[in-house]
Amino acid sequence: MSEPLNPEQLRSFTPLNVLSEQQWRELRSQLVPQHLLAGQLLFRQGDQARTTYYLLSGELLLCGVDGQEERLQAGTAVSCHPLSPSLPRLHEARALSDASVLALDSATLGRLLTWRLAYQDLLLELAGNGEDTEWLERLLENPLFTKVPPANVRAMLERLHPIDLPADSRVLVEGESGDCCYFLKSGRAEVIRGADSARQVLAELEIGACFGEEALLSDQPRNASVTMIEAGVVLRLDRQDFFSLLKAPVVDEVSFGEAARLLGNGAQWLDVRLQDEYERSHAQHSLNMPLQLLRLKTRLLDKGKTYLCYCDSGKRSASAVFLLSQLGFSAYALRDGLDALPPIQRDALLCESGPGYLARSGGRTERSH
Repeated sequence: MSEPLNPEQLRSFTPLNVLSEQQWRELRSQLVPQHLLAGQLLFRQGDQARTTYYLLSGELLLCGVDGQEERLQAGTAVSCHPLSPSLPRLHEARALSDASVLALDSATLGRLLTWRLAYQDLLLELAGNGEDTEWLERLLENPLFTKVPPANVRAMLERLHPIDLPADSRVLVEGESGDCCYFLKSGRAEVIRGADSARQVLAELEIGACFGEEALLSDQPRNASVTMIEAGVVLRLDRQDFFSLLKAPVVDEVSFGEAARLLGNGAQWLDVRLQDEYERSHAQHSLNMPLQLLRLKTRLLDKGKTYLCYCDSGKRSASAVFLLSQLGFSAYALRDGLDALPPIQRDALLCESGPGYLARSGGRTERSH
């Protein structure tokens, strides 16, 4: 199998040349050349696969809908642009010699480019003022921020309060109420649940990580503690600013009718209540993934699916949608939860013992009782 290409080998390709180092790392698994034999077809006219192709080596023949032919040689100015980018394809592409191409998922590439162009001016402005922008760049590359308007990000930056913390200091304490969230600007921190013999390290936070938001969204006590492993700086964002600048554009809510339409297009219910609540009644064919376990179990979810999250009041499902958005999933919350549904809709949605699925450790999904 070929080794992935490095960014320096791809800097001549447009618009790949505007991507950041972090974005190149996100694309790394796709940066493997696809080899073609002379005469082999790459794509046909009318092809609608959402793939962006670049010619790396060799020669291709492009045949247009009008029968006009164009020979494309690697290394030329024309070959530095995507091959027949319009969908459906306007050309057939066939290798005239042994060749290689780079095939990138168009949706992923589009997301990265949109982010880069939307925030490039802001990052340049901050860098010009002598500020370290690494933490912000890494924060903004979170899929969550594809939904946050640049104006909101600018306003958020003005309202962040920096706090210098020594090693071993606690930023969050499990069980306390939450009135803010934080971003890690520098240093290292870890997320811990429990104490003494029950103490469990859940994760180490990376620069740019957002934490503490789950207590705000669910209006519940902190479900874990966060401790600095080494000295660093955290940035505090107050509750009101979090809701107006981040939660509002990120957490998409749908009505029962809109949820039914999405289900018809392949979406799946995701019940984020406790297992006991789920087993008393749940939506048929829904997957149970309690909110407190969601971050640990998202590996069981499919990023190609749309998830419809529900709970009783809508608060836990809002938390779930925010978390799933951070991880690059498509998700919606049932507006105001099950409690807001009229009895006829609630009865239509919930069943006492219909098909359901529980997400288990080890990657297993099993039928509920």
